[in-house]
Amino acid sequence: MTSTADTVGAPTPVLSLSPVVLPVPGRAVDLHLRVSAPVTGDDLPVVLLSHGHGPSNNLSSLNGYAPLADYWAAHGFVVIQPTHLSSRTLSLDPSTPGAPLYWRSRAEDMQRILDRLDVIEAAVPQLRGRLAHDKIAVAGHSMGGHTASLLLGARLTDPQDGTEVNLVEPRITAGVLLAAPGRGGDALTKSTAEHYPFFLTTDFSAMTTPALVVAGDKDTSPHLTVRGADWHTDPYHLSPGPKSLLTLFGAEHGLGGVSGYDVAETTDENPERVTAVQRLSWAYLRTEFHPADPAWQTAQDALTTAPDPLGRVESK
Repeated sequence: MTSTADTVGAPTPVLSLSPVVLPVPGRAVDLHLRVSAPVTGDDLPVVLLSHGHGPSNNLSSLNGYAPLADYWAAHGFVVIQPTHLSSRTLSLDPSTPGAPLYWRSRAEDMQRILDRLDVIEAAVPQLRGRLAHDKIAVAGHSMGGHTASLLLGARLTDPQDGTEVNLVEPRITAGVLLAAPGRGGDALTKSTAEHYPFFLTTDFSAMTTPALVVAGDKDTSPHLTVRGADWHTDPYHLSPGPKSLLTLFGAEHGLGGVSGYDVAETTDENPERVTAVQRLSWAYLRTEFHPADPAWQTAQDALTTAPDPLGRVESK
């Protein structure tokens, strides 16, 4: 992937501020955010980045996913990271409504951020007037990928009341799903179906927003699914286009270490793989927001022509 460096351009110094606090009446705690942005540039697209659930104490919060947030911000995006209610940093009472994964609240967090972008800009004066409010993407890893998929148009049936849940967010026009959960039904383990019944009815057939799905071909996730690594490609195969699928060879759930620098929970630590995820996801979003920019095609060409490719891309 080193040959893509010339097309990406030199990184810009990054401003990162946290916590930016949005008061949310009725939420168990106020919504805390990290905002990262390049120190220069205008008309900056916004990426809402949803953390996973993971075994770590702090990566599942606004303090995680620095390899992605830092890279995207250094190359022209404003990255906003909420601490969802599922974060271990909050240590909420297990009886809190929505526990333990807070699937609905997670998506609502992102909608609240979009509702109050002006408040966020006011809290970070260096950003005032620099955001492109018409260029919004969502990205998420693992459980964050589930959150992102709902905002992109995936549906499910609420196990509490049997109603169909539609949380699609029309202000979001592109997405990146990283090691995201796949379909429900008989694809789930018995334990997942029993403990997290909202997964049972996941339906990607209405997920029409353009998205890049990133999956590792060794990400078997046996605690969640009986289908093996292919399960994480469902958001691509079971949704309508336009979509792209980046399959990373040898990658497990951490995709080389996207959730943090040198973190213990990464079982497949590989800096080159993380670099591939950084550059390809950036290039995908860059071209989505600026269709005349060849960044996405250039990044794909660099991947496939490398002497020892780290993965492959297919699109529909």
